[in-house]
Amino acid sequence: MWAMIVRRLSVSAISLVLLVTLVFFMIHATPGGPAYSILGSHASPQAVAVLNRQMGLDRPLPEQYLIWWEHLFEGRLGYSYIQHTAVSHLIGVYLERTLLLDLAALALAIAVALVVGLLQGYLADRIGGRIIGFLQIVFYAMPVFFTGILLIYGFSMRLDWLPPGGLGQGLASHARHLVLPVLTLALPIAAGFSRYFGHQAREEYRQDYVRTARARGLSEWRIATHHVLRNAVRPFITLVGMMIPALFVGGVLTESVFNYPGLGWLLWRSALDQDYPTLSAITLLIGVLTILGNLIADLLNSILDVRVRYE
Repeated sequence: MWAMIVRRLSVSAISLVLLVTLVFFMIHATPGGPAYSILGSHASPQAVAVLNRQMGLDRPLPEQYLIWWEHLFEGRLGYSYIQHTAVSHLIGVYLERTLLLDLAALALAIAVALVVGLLQGYLADRIGGRIIGFLQIVFYAMPVFFTGILLIYGFSMRLDWLPPGGLGQGLASHARHLVLPVLTLALPIAAGFSRYFGHQAREEYRQDYVRTARARGLSEWRIATHHVLRNAVRPFITLVGMMIPALFVGGVLTESVFNYPGLGWLLWRSALDQDYPTLSAITLLIGVLTILGNLIADLLNSILDVRVRYE
């Protein structure tokens, strides 16, 4: 098991180095270099030269690469000349809101997927299982922005139950503003998760140990929660880790539709404003979180798999 952990950590470390290197060269591959990206294509050569000197961009490329790593270790992600503040400060403010939205949506999606997936596995080859499968395809294929618009129209404009977007003041108001964005982000993820988990559950229900458990008189609830769920959830955990990039992509659209000031909204605004320091820092952060998510999912999956302990 320890050999497996070392392998996973090594692969993640290599992926992290490649990611940081790729982002570094992407910044330097912009037309005119990073200084023109920050100051704009119409900046004077004098202003570009001053900024290059301030940022160390007039030094040899290998030295800049080492400085880039040094700044990352110190948490210095650059300066946003559009927002007129440090990028690390911007990310700290907006990331907190995005984590709240994403974690709430992910928790809701996982809870719905486990319940629906177990039900779909139990109802395999029946009309109920087919109906669930059809609804999964509908919700998974529905674009996030379209789902958000439908929810705004139904719950905000027609029923006037929930606010259509923005960020509330106070805990209760903030929670009410989060309901529709969380639902919008969670629905397609829950549909994808439940379809995958339903397939795993269906295969487990066909195993001999389920027939043995039924012959022993165990209830369907105990079979589902103590046997099928435990065996079907291992590959599902890996899928959750792999869905982190999709979660952030969906978050960008969701935050844009609901005007929710999170990291996805900041990424969208940075792309429109050509704020390359902020854009590259957010890209790097999403990549790091993706690597960490996959690493944690692999480790949890291996811990749950008894066979790995004897390798």
